[in-house]
Amino acid sequence: MQYQEAYQFMINKLESGLPPYLSYHNIDHTKSVIEASELIAAREGIHGNELLLLKTAALFHDSGFLQDYQQHESISVSLAKKHLPAFGYTEEQIEKIAAMIMATKLPQSPKNHLAKILCDADLYYLGGPDYTANADKLFSENKKIGLYKSKTEWLIQQIGFLTSHQYFTETAKAELDTVKQQNLKKLEQTLLPSAEEKHKDSNWVIVQDAAQVLLGVVMAGIALKGFLVPNHFFDGGVTGMSLLVHELYHWNLALNIILFNLPLVVISFFSVGKRFAVRMMLSVILLGICLEWLPELSLTHDKLLISIFGGAFLGTGIGLVMRAGAALDGIEVFALYTLKRTSFTITEIILAFNTLIFIIAAFNFKIESALYSILTYFTATRCIDYVVEGVQAYTGVTIISAKSDAIKYQLVNKLGRGITVYKGERGFLPGKFDVSTECDIIFTVITRLELRKLKNLISEVDPKAFIYASTIREASGGILKKIGRH
Repeated sequence: MQYQEAYQFMINKLESGLPPYLSYHNIDHTKSVIEASELIAAREGIHGNELLLLKTAALFHDSGFLQDYQQHESISVSLAKKHLPAFGYTEEQIEKIAAMIMATKLPQSPKNHLAKILCDADLYYLGGPDYTANADKLFSENKKIGLYKSKTEWLIQQIGFLTSHQYFTETAKAELDTVKQQNLKKLEQTLLPSAEEKHKDSNWVIVQDAAQVLLGVVMAGIALKGFLVPNHFFDGGVTGMSLLVHELYHWNLALNIILFNLPLVVISFFSVGKRFAVRMMLSVILLGICLEWLPELSLTHDKLLISIFGGAFLGTGIGLVMRAGAALDGIEVFALYTLKRTSFTITEIILAFNTLIFIIAAFNFKIESALYSILTYFTATRCIDYVVEGVQAYTGVTIISAKSDAIKYQLVNKLGRGITVYKGERGFLPGKFDVSTECDIIFTVITRLELRKLKNLISEVDPKAFIYASTIREASGGILKKIGRH
């Protein structure tokens, strides 16, 4: 084996032939892998011809980059088989070299001791002090060929890679694992926000939540003192029960709301959590203070306006408090608690509770007041849904088609929407259950107004495409906020 001649030959080819964008897989990387192979081999007791075979495999292992990036391992083997016979390597020796080169393909799969050494030498930098410099070179290279679009995407991939990677030789484990773990921690610290940033974000969230609670409490207070109480209207839930007791026995409304919600605060502490219970207690107390502070306004005497706007103000207020992670009305906490002890659903429990309130109201006051109160409750629940789940409903669309590539183009370039692609199988029809083909399952989120346009675009490509849509109450991120042109 004429290793020195083979070394000079391949180094010359790499120096003159490697693409200039290879900032990591360049000649310096090949030389460092050879050096690392010699270092590990010396610790592992590898000498003589075995050492020459190992160094030759290290010399040729990335030569495939001379021709192609993606399939460089296979090309490296081809180049070794083409050139090494001229340097005195036998067919058997070349096959051993080829096996070592292919073992470096990710995920690495070494089958013998020499292959394990080469694999560890190829990724020696993971546990070395120069990890950051080498990683930056590799990121720059991968970004130029389009593998990664952002540093964050790269960091996430590297954290996953370092977490799952294992060295094969005892030498590498002993000498590199500790530093590799240190490099992993540095990556995680780079990706995750600092304690100061977390504190700032946390403070901002607290301010937002507090503002939502205060606004929600004021709106609920206006609904009660400006619409419902002056006109003897009711609502459902604990608020409705408080209003009913207030009308029947003239107890203080603010005190009623606090007292009736107090047991539910205790229940929520055990069934939901401490944070929710504390926020709920503070919100209910604030509502009580607001009711004591606000005068009885009687903004209108029109019963329909009272039902609609009283319910809207109350529902919006309760919804804002719920978005902040609290509650003004503990009826759902009560329903959740009862659900665990009965066979009834949450909806059935709430419906039964509210029916009882409205029946009592109908017997003690005019039927008309009870019916208008039901309208108030309906308006309030709809407003809660819109505030908590989102005012604008989006539509999630899933498309299965044999012409998925063309549909992807239509969705991204003509509809202007981002897509997610799942790998699946289509077929499995009656009488042909054993027949199926692989396909891309496309998912996207659009506004309701864009649904017809989406169907038309897909129909142009594949009229037989299977499409199904489902409502998404709230969505954020991506390019959802972009206004579609119709």
